[in-house]
Amino acid sequence: MDELSILHRSDFRKHLAKVIWREPCARLFFQQQSYNWPLFCAGLDARCRIIRFALAMGLHCDEISSMTPIPSSQCQQSSWPDRACELPVIRGQHAETAPTAAVQPAPPRAVGDISVSTKRRGSASVLAGLRQVGSLKLLFPRTNGAALQGVIVNTAGGVTGGDQLDLNATACAGTSLTLTTQAAERAYRAQPGETGMIRNVLSVESQASLAWLPQETILFQDCNLDRTLTVDLHAQSRLLLCETLVFGRAAMGEKLTRASLNDRIDIRRSGRPLFLDTIRLQGDVAAHLGKPAIAGGAGAVATLVYVAPDAQGRLDPLRAQLGPTAGASLIGDDLLLLRALAPDSFALRQMLLPLLRDLYGASLPRPWMI
Repeated sequence: MDELSILHRSDFRKHLAKVIWREPCARLFFQQQSYNWPLFCAGLDARCRIIRFALAMGLHCDEISSMTPIPSSQCQQSSWPDRACELPVIRGQHAETAPTAAVQPAPPRAVGDISVSTKRRGSASVLAGLRQVGSLKLLFPRTNGAALQGVIVNTAGGVTGGDQLDLNATACAGTSLTLTTQAAERAYRAQPGETGMIRNVLSVESQASLAWLPQETILFQDCNLDRTLTVDLHAQSRLLLCETLVFGRAAMGEKLTRASLNDRIDIRRSGRPLFLDTIRLQGDVAAHLGKPAIAGGAGAVATLVYVAPDAQGRLDPLRAQLGPTAGASLIGDDLLLLRALAPDSFALRQMLLPLLRDLYGASLPRPWMI
């Protein structure tokens, strides 16, 4: 069956016209391409589009197949309209089947999902399972250590309103897993009422260790980000976690006068709360952070959590390396918490690098060194 022949049939084009207004992407395409019907058919996969429209119209595939195709020679000689006049998408007027009010096409959304787990092979930690969908990808560079190292890549280039990114990672018993990002994450401007969602869920089983070391998250003017990091620890497990927020692009003189952030870290051990932390900012973020009792005008903040049996012994050496805008405390016997402020992301990274090297116990992932 020649799908192109089907697309040339005027009766089928009329069927397509009836559902164009139900397809925001199709409407946007017509607007961008001046409603050029031949270009619409040539630029899209005919088979997939036919099936999609058939389902939208309630037609069955056998009904489409029953259409008698016209000969290819006749197809080439058939008169294609320079403008899709028979479609209810004409500038300045509306066809009888067109809606009375203009419908704004929905912008594309980024959706990504990663599920990864590890297993032990000899003395090394290796990949046990991996599932990745959409704009999130996980790469595994070659390393000399025993830990499995994964680099998260957001092919969408950032997060904006309506995006949904999910990651689920499990360090199985006796394994070591390190997760970082290829570059800094960016929370771009969002349309009113739309929120970008990030959900990261980490599980660390018995005698396993996990290092969560993403690079900075940069907040842009008018961003709207809702992010949650949930960690479930076994009683005999280790965790190194570092999250960094950058409030605007300092080199461009950007100040966050309109932004929304809801950032939550939830760490539990055997189901019981171990560390809960939420940063919620709304409106004029720069003015809020400028208050002396809050951030004193800092442009970047980092939260570092270290859960291990030697946490108490790490406290004094860590404090000795801190500047006047950072502090570290011991919460319980094996949980060390550090919060650091800096004027910008560069100054904050210079402060964090030696601390992370000491706590990580090895060379940091390569993206941190670029």
